[in-house]
Amino acid sequence: MTEPRSAEYLARFVGHQLQSLYPNFESAWTLDPVIMHAALERARFCIRHVKASPHAFDHLVSGHHATLLHFLSRELATRGAKEDATRVFLVNKALHGIDLFHEIEMPDVFLIGHTVGMVFAKATYGPRCVFHQGCTVGRNQDDRPVLEEGVILYPNASVIGACHVRANTVIAPGVQLVNTDTPGDCLVFQGERGRPEFKPIRERYADRYLHPLGDRA
Repeated sequence: MTEPRSAEYLARFVGHQLQSLYPNFESAWTLDPVIMHAALERARFCIRHVKASPHAFDHLVSGHHATLLHFLSRELATRGAKEDATRVFLVNKALHGIDLFHEIEMPDVFLIGHTVGMVFAKATYGPRCVFHQGCTVGRNQDDRPVLEEGVILYPNASVIGACHVRANTVIAPGVQLVNTDTPGDCLVFQGERGRPEFKPIRERYADRYLHPLGDRA
């Protein structure tokens, strides 16, 4: 683990990434440390809840940095800097292979692990959701999923369209839910003819990955 970095350092660090990958040639551009500080506080709060990250936020851990860049893009967008927000989104996509646009509101605590190949639609995301590599949350025309608290998407799982994925739903690797609700407290796996089947579970799977909300405030 590297030493914790200040908002000023990370503003310079991300500023260099932006100018290298998506430069602004029209003016001498710098990233305001005040904006970075607001994004960094959100990222630190989120990462403190991750059980596999017992230490502080580390910008050299890809999942940490991807989380920071999303919160930074959101912060820029809410301050009216939409073009810079889009540039940060594009840097996140280029560096980590994650498609998470600044208009998407993620909860205060979630986990993105092995970021490569993740796609997030403008859906509804509950707290303490866990997303693994290759997963997709997508829309079907105007229909968008709703994910409640503690939903787990394992690698290459997909939730697309009018899906109400209730709390503590665990979607097994490679399973596709399209316009399908879940009962919650269940494991979803691929049944006959590709239809999803639901197996009741008692364990709260998000507890494997994340501390309860408030425990690490």
